[in-house]
Amino acid sequence: MAQLSDDCFAFGGSLLGIDAARRMIVERVTPVAGVERVPLRQALGRILGEDIAAPIAVPGYDNSAVDGYAVRFDDLSPDKPTTLHCIDRITAGHDPSAALTFGVAARIFTGALLPENADVVIMQEDCERDGDRVTIRPGIKRGANTRKAGEDVARGAAALPAGKRLGPADLGLLAALGFVEVPVRRKLTVALLSTGDEVREPGELLRRGQIHDANRYILAGLLERLGVDVSDRGIVRDEPALLSEALQRAATESDLIITSGGVSTGEEDHVRAAIANHGSLYFWRLAIKPGRPVAMGQIGSTPLAGLPGNPVAALLTFALVARPMIESLCGAALHIAKQFRVVSDFPYKKKTGRREYVRVSLVDTGSGLPRARRYPKEGAGMLTSLTETDGLVELPEETTRLEPGAEVSFIPYSELI
Repeated sequence: MAQLSDDCFAFGGSLLGIDAARRMIVERVTPVAGVERVPLRQALGRILGEDIAAPIAVPGYDNSAVDGYAVRFDDLSPDKPTTLHCIDRITAGHDPSAALTFGVAARIFTGALLPENADVVIMQEDCERDGDRVTIRPGIKRGANTRKAGEDVARGAAALPAGKRLGPADLGLLAALGFVEVPVRRKLTVALLSTGDEVREPGELLRRGQIHDANRYILAGLLERLGVDVSDRGIVRDEPALLSEALQRAATESDLIITSGGVSTGEEDHVRAAIANHGSLYFWRLAIKPGRPVAMGQIGSTPLAGLPGNPVAALLTFALVARPMIESLCGAALHIAKQFRVVSDFPYKKKTGRREYVRVSLVDTGSGLPRARRYPKEGAGMLTSLTETDGLVELPEETTRLEPGAEVSFIPYSELI
């Protein structure tokens, strides 16, 4: 008698590796046309549409990094205190009244322009002031506590590359360079829909066998974080004609379609068939767990990501498949999640040939690497396995067994979503 499988990801046929899937995404998804200029204050999270070269140097002049005294290094004794005559008081935004000459110091404040001939600033804590004279301790190096013109960004240097998602620090750099407007890629419009006769909106009365739609809210939140305009297409019933109509309409009105549910092999899973009937299907099964049934294709000329119906799998495959598609459409640099080494606190067995992601919480042991504690409930429908954990342990394809105490790679959710 044949043994029944307890692995819902095991049915036959070759599976595509996630690395190959990402390469396919980069090869097949091209950026949408259109660069627009937006005010600097509205550019947060947008994708830079052009390389930015610095029109000015930052800083634009040699200046003091501290409050203290600007002096000529050659006036200082290397091994005993030096007393100099103090002639000026230089504050930020004002020109020095004169160049420094032999035996002269100038009182100076952070950010102020260095007077001519000054090549070192002594912190006020290392000086003793007595009227118009200042005594300086020995031991300072030439150039200490000064900031040179252009040491941050030289005039004409590359400042920010096209394809960068602009964060607060990037806006600060652009402001320092004098930019009022920024060239950015136009925003994508992403059509989002759920499928399934059992799926109902939150707030609706549930009948036996029905569930509220969690996926659309998870995915809408992820999309909004990426700065796209979400076109919410609601829930589509498990009827091939309705689904085909909804997908074709979405294809004419959006840059990308994202669905959840209906991409497996069941008789009521119609998304894969709709893609094949009205466009092209590039892949629909990945060698990962959770999230094996996931589709990439296009309806007409509009790319589509068909994600699984289980919430954990939907979130993971969004990070692995839909996010790279969005980044490719935006002309953005592909995000590579940072991984950190932790110590496994659990044993684990897996099949070779697929990459698996285990939901874990981190425990600080007080010494050495944090320990990864596996969530006790494994199902891909467990929303609490996302809300009560810190991230995922990634187990590569060649791994078949994990023992407690082994070092593993950990990806925090912040790096995925």
